[in-house]
Amino acid sequence: MTNMRFRAPRRTTRRALLAMSALALVAPLTACGGGSDTAEGDGKTLRLWHYEQEDGALSNAWDSAIAEFKKTHPDVKVVFERKTFEQIQQNAGMILNSDKAPDVMEYNKGNATTGLLAKQGLLTDLTSVAKERGWDKKISESASVTARYDANGEMGGDKWYGVPNYGEFVLAYYNDDLFKKHNITKPTDLQSFEAALADFKAAGITPLANAGNDHPAGHWLYLLALAKANDAWVDDYQLYKGKVDFHGPEWTYAVETYKDWLDKGYFEKKDVGLKGSDMTEQFVSQKRPIMVGGNWWFGGLTTDITDFTWSTAPYPGSKKTLGSGGNHWVVPTKAKNKKLAEDFIDITMSDKIQKILGEEGNVPLAVKPDSIENPKSRELITAFNTYQDGKGLAFYPDWPAPGYYDTWMGATQNLMNGGKPHAVLDELKAPYEKYTATRR
Repeated sequence: MTNMRFRAPRRTTRRALLAMSALALVAPLTACGGGSDTAEGDGKTLRLWHYEQEDGALSNAWDSAIAEFKKTHPDVKVVFERKTFEQIQQNAGMILNSDKAPDVMEYNKGNATTGLLAKQGLLTDLTSVAKERGWDKKISESASVTARYDANGEMGGDKWYGVPNYGEFVLAYYNDDLFKKHNITKPTDLQSFEAALADFKAAGITPLANAGNDHPAGHWLYLLALAKANDAWVDDYQLYKGKVDFHGPEWTYAVETYKDWLDKGYFEKKDVGLKGSDMTEQFVSQKRPIMVGGNWWFGGLTTDITDFTWSTAPYPGSKKTLGSGGNHWVVPTKAKNKKLAEDFIDITMSDKIQKILGEEGNVPLAVKPDSIENPKSRELITAFNTYQDGKGLAFYPDWPAPGYYDTWMGATQNLMNGGKPHAVLDELKAPYEKYTATRR
């Protein structure tokens, strides 16, 4: 529900796709240093993989980090290969268990990815390095949860197997011009948020953008539950630290408020079939004055919105939101130049590279908002820090159980189609309890 690197399905068999991905992983692609890597393990070659799209905010930051690394390591050749997300996701275990492993690689966070490889012994324990280089001080407790794993490969443990450089979270986007046109005050708490929803509806405007056939509707439901949740509740649900009551006050408030807002017309019921891109179009076309969604939409909105003034802020109805540290750098156990890998990661955590991330519209973890010149980017980072500093990042609702994304989408669509709130909670409860029972 969080990964925005979605791809259209292709007419290719799964076996053929895996074979092609494996071949692509083994074969060298673009090499920034030029030539082939023939001097592995001698401290003279850094092999680096990442999957960020060329000219994107993260790719531009990593390009700058590579240039900085070359300045500080003039005798070291950098062999960079740009992979696809799918290539690394599908074949990481096989490649990292071979002599083709890179020295440092971008990898997806989570129990089924970084946690699984750590449990299998394929990733280097970076705990002592994180402390020596001060990464553990630059990254907050809540943002580092997905970088740390226990012996079972479950996040939130005491050993660092990844180092994130940026964060991601769900926040509010406001059409400032529509608020001004209708003389509606931008909200600062839940009461004023609901008042704004009512005022827009009275003016004949459906206030909230939404998409039921994608992650946004489920994000809304979880965000409402978080309005009544504390740290222990999040830990119980996400980290299996205690029993979860799916008919307790948190979930009950979420489904009942969601239904109430549907009945009042704050959400549009017909949005049940929309995708996330349709939701953003509602906001960009000024059909909906409020969108609550991930910061991954921020860059596109910056480009697409040219005819009205807009702003971002923390969602005012909760002190917690969906979010986490971003995907991170990992160092394979079989990496041949681990010291060079650590040096590169350290550069990505430097003020210079973190500032580039911020100016490009991303959410750096280790730079102060007031050092960012772009005002919209500064606003975004400030909103993230509001949650990060207060242990307000509560991860994503589909993380706790395999295949749970489809369950969440079906449940929220059921709610939007008129399903009974507590029956919807039972839909969410069954697969969660089935999976957690296997862990006992």
